[in-house]
Amino acid sequence: MREYACGILVDRKRLLLGFRAPHKKILPNKWDVLGGMVEPGETLHQALIRELNEEIGIIPDRFELLGSVLDPNEAARGGARYHLFRVSSWEGGEPQICNHEHTKLGWFTLEEACSLSELALDEYRPFFARAMA
Repeated sequence: MREYACGILVDRKRLLLGFRAPHKKILPNKWDVLGGMVEPGETLHQALIRELNEEIGIIPDRFELLGSVLDPNEAARGGARYHLFRVSSWEGGEPQICNHEHTKLGWFTLEEACSLSELALDEYRPFFARAMA
């Protein structure tokens, strides 16, 4: 099973999501949490820090694990587990797109994020609420 470390950045009662690029093989054109695959030998924390730096140019310095979710779309490919972290503080200023994985970033209230019709996984919604608590 592939393991992923993903951050839900929270700032001023809003959370940050990225819109997946149309060329992505998995879940293109969907709003998603930010992060990526845990590399061999990496801890979840190391992967979270590396991925958020690569994707949005920040270094998280205050984060906590909210829990994990299995991707129901990935069972045929051996499965994927997303470890979701609430990220409440970071270095590097305002997050910005640093690679080709996302075409835009968006800050959403809890209500806005939970009502997105183009959300990558419905299973994220309870984690958004936990991140904002």
